[in-house]
Amino acid sequence: MTEPKKIYFASDAHFGLPDAGSSIPRERLFVKWLDSVSEDASEIFLLGDIFDFWFEYRKVVPRGFTRVLGKIALLTDNGIKVHFFTGNHDLWVFDYLPSETGMIIHRKPFMRTIYGKRFYISHGDGLGSNDKGFHFLKAVFTNRPLQWLFARLHPNFALWLAHRWSKMSRYSKNFSEPFKGEENEEHFIFANKMLEKKEVDYFVFGHRHTPLNLPLKNGKSYIVNPGDWIFNFTYAVFDGEKMEVKKFSD
Repeated sequence: MTEPKKIYFASDAHFGLPDAGSSIPRERLFVKWLDSVSEDASEIFLLGDIFDFWFEYRKVVPRGFTRVLGKIALLTDNGIKVHFFTGNHDLWVFDYLPSETGMIIHRKPFMRTIYGKRFYISHGDGLGSNDKGFHFLKAVFTNRPLQWLFARLHPNFALWLAHRWSKMSRYSKNFSEPFKGEENEEHFIFANKMLEKKEVDYFVFGHRHTPLNLPLKNGKSYIVNPGDWIFNFTYAVFDGEKMEVKKFSD
């Protein structure tokens, strides 16, 4: 009897940070990881913020990322499903990524049964958040008329403006927010509250850049974060029986 194919999860690569040239070594390492997991993967879930900024014009796409996009296209051509969850840095995905690379795009949290286990999968930004500033920015960035207006800007200026905005983030300053403890982390609060109404075996979130695989209050369910590809270079893998978070080294 053959072993089941594995399910892989990765998040928060922020390619393009702090600039396109500087992130190329991380992109090359990520492509090597994709090569390695392609040997036994049935599906790969990319949980958002793979790009530090992404915007598609009708006839123009951002410069760079050819290595990772080419590799993903090859994987999907070979029958490996690749899921892409829009994050708070790369939510302006329209039709280019799915049509050119074959990725399956998710804009909202996604529930799925895999090998008999119930998964709740999301980038993880804003889950259960009462942060009015966050919800205002989310509403602005997902507003279709405002997206149309942004697309009217010349790409050179628009991308310069976007990258200037991105450089205000803590990650551009080589700083990752520390883990605040299960009682204070929004992902844990959200997951424990959802378990009061629904049965979920694994909550898998990105966004926090903190690799973890910890049990929740009920003692049966787990919350998993595959980490990031800025500080940790980690990923998660489900083999049909257990979930593990591992570090990739070349």
